Amino acid sequence: MKKVLLLTLIVALFAGVMPSMAQDVFRVAAVAPSATNDLAFSQSIYDGLMAIQADMGEDAFQFDFQDGTFIVDDAAVALREWAASGDYDLVIAHGSQFGSVVEELAAEFPEVSFAWGTDENTFGLDNVFAYTAASDEGGYVNGVIAGLMTESNVIGVVGPIEVGDAKLYVDGFVAGVGASNPEATVNVVYIQSFSDVPLATEAAETHIANGADILTGTAQMVVGAIAVGIENGARWFGTQSSQAELAGDSAVAFQIYKWEVILADMIGHIQMGVLGGESYVLTLANGGLVMEFAG
Repeated sequence: MKKVLLLTLIVALFAGVMPSMAQDVFRVAAVAPSATNDLAFSQSIYDGLMAIQADMGEDAFQFDFQDGTFIVDDAAVALREWAASGDYDLVIAHGSQFGSVVEELAAEFPEVSFAWGTDENTFGLDNVFAYTAASDEGGYVNGVIAGLMTESNVIGVVGPIEVGDAKLYVDGFVAGVGASNPEATVNVVYIQSFSDVPLATEAAETHIANGADILTGTAQMVVGAIAVGIENGARWFGTQSSQAELAGDSAVAFQIYKWEVILADMIGHIQMGVLGGESYVLTLANGGLVMEFAG
């Protein structure tokens, strides 16, 4: 009789536990300013989430991704809906322009974990993770190689807006060129846009007209600059995501963002009940930045 009672208790226990275990899925919602295949900023975080899913399995990790949402007000609507739903373990705002929205929503929804970048500011809130990339590191590597490769001693940089990891990359690249080839001139143009492909194309054409035989740049608008490089036989150095396939024979080296390195740590913290309060930086040392060289 005791054995039957014990067996009944065990069956009842597992009947109560198993459904909750089956539903134990970590869910993420993320908003990004451009397309998931932009070969730059938005693709880098999408690839990171895909890498996490591949590692954890689709049964344990799922995410919703809203791309092409550059306008802050549009992103704010999605972020608020996700936070209010209570359906997500982590809500990500991938874009430095979204900082004020995250600060407001995190205070309003203290039980929801938020992450945003690229920045290191958690606003002093215990439910906000901040993340950025030490993109000057890979920028320096690219710059050193570019300084050694240039034959005209003129190199062109097409930058978006002089902020965040974009500025860090450009500064690192310029420093790298100076270290390997002090005689080279690096012409830097910020077009004041992350997405204006025609303007990036125009800036790259100006660099070529001024004698540049090497080009580099950052953000999703660089596809225009890459096309100019291909047309004029200039070599291309990239960052954020690999643009090797698009650049073809012009491709030289790329700094790749591996956001999964810090995303995995965030997930671990959240699963232990720590919703934020920490800043992360991708570096070459921690594997968050990886250099890829064209074959």
